[in-house]
Amino acid sequence: MRILVVGAGATGGYFGGRLAAAGRDVTFLVRPARAAQLREHGLVIRSRFGDLTLRDVKTVTQDALKAPGAQPFDVVLLSCKAYDLDSAIDSFAAGVGPSTLILPLLNGMRHLDVLQAHFGTRAVLGGVCVIAATLNEQREIVHLNDMHAITFGDLGGGISTRAQAIADTFSNAGFNVEASERILQEMWEKWVFLASLAGATCLFRASVGTILATPDGEATVERLFAECRAIAGANGHAVRDAFVARARSMLFAPGSPFTASMLRDVQNGSQIEADHVLGDLIRRGGAAQNGDAISVLRIAYSHLKAYEAQRTAA
Repeated sequence: MRILVVGAGATGGYFGGRLAAAGRDVTFLVRPARAAQLREHGLVIRSRFGDLTLRDVKTVTQDALKAPGAQPFDVVLLSCKAYDLDSAIDSFAAGVGPSTLILPLLNGMRHLDVLQAHFGTRAVLGGVCVIAATLNEQREIVHLNDMHAITFGDLGGGISTRAQAIADTFSNAGFNVEASERILQEMWEKWVFLASLAGATCLFRASVGTILATPDGEATVERLFAECRAIAGANGHAVRDAFVARARSMLFAPGSPFTASMLRDVQNGSQIEADHVLGDLIRRGGAAQNGDAISVLRIAYSHLKAYEAQRTAA
């Protein structure tokens, strides 16, 4: 199975690197500068699960994918930021053939609509990943926590032969992988959690523990979490009790230093996924989110849009 990993950043580089180290046929779609850096230094992963330096990494550029005789890939692993989705599609489209499956690991749901519009419903899988990773100044991938998992599946439910084939290929590659019969449910639950965490920590510009120590912090997080759960339910994906218990253990942990990566992006003055994570959730919230009443979710979203406006002006 030929796997195309779009980019060699923190997420794609980590999972793609683990797959390549396990002997899978992995090619990274990168820009010329990143290709040169990988040729010189290799793909480097720093992780408590084992450091890794891969030499002779297989790379390809967008132009090379369009060259005569270039063959399509079996799987495209896509983990870009939501605001880079359109340019990412342009970069890998030439590597998609009639049988190619696209496995996106983006947050939210809007990317599914965009990908299906470009490549058709059958070509797109649903997927979520759980990992905290970043690139350091040397462009090494630094794994920051104890989680490194991919869950994916067919958008129509069940586990098809093609999904099982990917699961078999990804298995025993140094990270956790699971083919899910209810991938849309998994995606909605991650979205609810992420929107709650990002909305709260960005609104307060603080960690979970600091928020809970303020006079109205716990009540604000409680209300935000309830609003996000209600939107999932209104869209036919009411969150499960086990998910609520796991999410609450992280959202309401006294003294926790936990923050969303979106807050770290704000603190660094970087571009953020406000529209994809919060704005699209509001759009799908119906009358409850788009009426006259101002919800905590809408306040958090407006806070982030103000940040974006200031960043653009600067």
